[in-house]
Amino acid sequence: MANLISLPLQERIPRNNILQRATDIIIFFLFLSLLSYRFLTLSNHGVAWLLAFLCESWFTLCWVLTINSNWNPVEYRTYPERLLQRVGEVPSVDMFVTTADPLLEPPIITVNTVLSLLAVDYPAHKLACYVSDDGASLLTFYSLVEASKFAKLWVPFCKKYSIRVRAPFVYFSTEIDESLDLSPDFRDEWKTMKNEYKQLRRRIEEAVQKNYIAGDLTGDFAAFSKIDPKNHPSIVKVIWENKENLPDGLPHLIYVSREKRPVHPHHFKAGAMNVLTRVSGVMTNSPFILNVDCDMFVNNPQTILHAMCLLLGFEQEKESGFVQFPQIFYRSLKDDPFGNNQFIVFWKFIMPGIVGIQGPFYGGTGCFHRRKVIYGLSPDEATIQGAMETTFGNSVHFMKSVPQILSGIKDKTDCQPADLSSTEEAANEVASCVYEYNTSWGERVGWVYGSATEDVLTGLRIHSKGWRSGYCTPDPPAFLGDTPSGGPAILTQQKRWATGLLEILVSNYNPILGVIKGKLLIRQCLVYLSVIIWPLRALPELCYALLPPYCILTTTYFLPTVWEPAIFVSSALFVILSLYNLSYYLRCGLSIRSWWNNQRMTRITSATSRLFSVLVVILKFLGLSETVFEITPKHQDSSVDTSAGELTFDKSPIFVPGTTLLLLHMTALAVGLLRILLQPWAHAGSWFGLGEICCSIWMVLSFWPFVKGLFKKGVYGIPSSTLYKSVALSSLFVHLSLWASSN
Repeated sequence: MANLISLPLQERIPRNNILQRATDIIIFFLFLSLLSYRFLTLSNHGVAWLLAFLCESWFTLCWVLTINSNWNPVEYRTYPERLLQRVGEVPSVDMFVTTADPLLEPPIITVNTVLSLLAVDYPAHKLACYVSDDGASLLTFYSLVEASKFAKLWVPFCKKYSIRVRAPFVYFSTEIDESLDLSPDFRDEWKTMKNEYKQLRRRIEEAVQKNYIAGDLTGDFAAFSKIDPKNHPSIVKVIWENKENLPDGLPHLIYVSREKRPVHPHHFKAGAMNVLTRVSGVMTNSPFILNVDCDMFVNNPQTILHAMCLLLGFEQEKESGFVQFPQIFYRSLKDDPFGNNQFIVFWKFIMPGIVGIQGPFYGGTGCFHRRKVIYGLSPDEATIQGAMETTFGNSVHFMKSVPQILSGIKDKTDCQPADLSSTEEAANEVASCVYEYNTSWGERVGWVYGSATEDVLTGLRIHSKGWRSGYCTPDPPAFLGDTPSGGPAILTQQKRWATGLLEILVSNYNPILGVIKGKLLIRQCLVYLSVIIWPLRALPELCYALLPPYCILTTTYFLPTVWEPAIFVSSALFVILSLYNLSYYLRCGLSIRSWWNNQRMTRITSATSRLFSVLVVILKFLGLSETVFEITPKHQDSSVDTSAGELTFDKSPIFVPGTTLLLLHMTALAVGLLRILLQPWAHAGSWFGLGEICCSIWMVLSFWPFVKGLFKKGVYGIPSSTLYKSVALSSLFVHLSLWASSN
């Protein structure tokens, strides 16, 4: 039997992708063939042909970047059972949970995430859970206090019976399987736990409904008296402390609401993460940090052990500056009617290729960080360059904690104060809104400011320092999260992501500069470019989507006719790309309907969210607007409404471009049909315009939720104000098209 001490904690396994490489190259040559034909025949065609050539050139560039990302996929296998034999005593971990609005992110969701973290399979005295509440909500604080009482029962129950799913709302969503041979003790305790959770949930829901807490606002609650969420001092409260450092006890639980003043920028989630980093630095100062969103609960109790296999399993630390877990969702409707929400294909097939270069992006949640990497340390540096105070600030307590991390001490348990409550004053100091002035926070230290996607930006800075990142995919999945439902929530989330990515493109943190000035690998730079220019694809896609109705209305064409040999190239390109993408879904165990829903939502988000993100960034670049961080609503229920799945609408202008496109293609199809009916002799035996008509049919099918919205009312119907604007825009396009063709 092999000695466990000599066995690796992780294993890097390359994937065989010869067939995929061959397919990628075939598609690339088809793109080149089509472009070559268009270029050689430009003089024989009009403006539509030229526009198609420019759009397809952009699509070819995007495909080259895709080939780069897919070329050498690898995956990591972790062995948590070997960890204790290898390292002896595991290092401590500070766990961050972020929430911002108790209405959009109900406290019961945050409570379940916190409970799942407190119950992980890891020594309790090595853990501390920090909850950042950017809403300064008394309801959130009250819910956490109540949850800490329930946790004293829940955590021992989970560990005693090796419960896998340790978020109570999911665990108790099903009844006990009576066919299983379960002990009477377990059945009794299960019923007791379920009753206790029901009471916890009832207390929280009553507090939320009545918007107050029974009793006087005294003691720890006094800080919330007449509080203004946008104008208040910092609040740091130790809800529970594992004073005896019991390995089988309950981890520390600390509530943090940073100071907010109207005259000081707070930098959204990135600012909250930096405050948590400093607060935890003066309180527990663990060398590793886990951050999760409030709706991303732990689904695998051995998650931290898996992460440590990658963080501690390499000979050189630079191989794992951070470890990212895939984002997988539990509230999924059948066939995923909203398409891009779940990213199953991305995490399973695209991400391994990125892992094979310099490692995955930082995804904003479900990620383990080295604290010294967050502090801005490079792999080849022993300490931070520059004066400590101008880098980290002037807090005496925090300045004492920083050298402990930079010096490479693995575990800070012995360095923790005997009483965490005694550090609350120092924690409030580093949570003030003026602490970061004249420091490097938000630039060289901590989460980086300047983008709505602070996660990608921060990961880019880490990779540019020369660090690599790890990717961990345990079975069962480490984390499960909530996914938005309905049109406005989905498109808002997509717009925020797209806006943030474009902000990176026009910032000083552009990945090209990471290659020139930093240590970002060229291929990793191309990976980042493929992601951050993704929103810009909305412009050529919009142009390409307008070509079929333009050509039908003006009796021109932008696709090769059936009499031209190039028709086989464009047809083959369409068919192979569709089958190529479909194969991903089938290999993931998804249905053909799921694939179609993804195709459909890709067209919709391109004409809505991504298009508006381009406009937002242009206005910001011109100094005419500022980015607004929009929170995606979260849901309290783990069940799935089988009647859901239809796209919902509101009066937001984000729906205008999509509605306009639909009206244009419907108009073009009607004109084409009337032309054939009224002048059948002119089209007899002619296939002229067939490709354009097929494209318009494809677009109408892609925007089918909008078609249904034309005939429905309420949230499932397109508002009349949106229709009026779309009719006006489509009429203008038709008029200009006919005018241009006649001149």
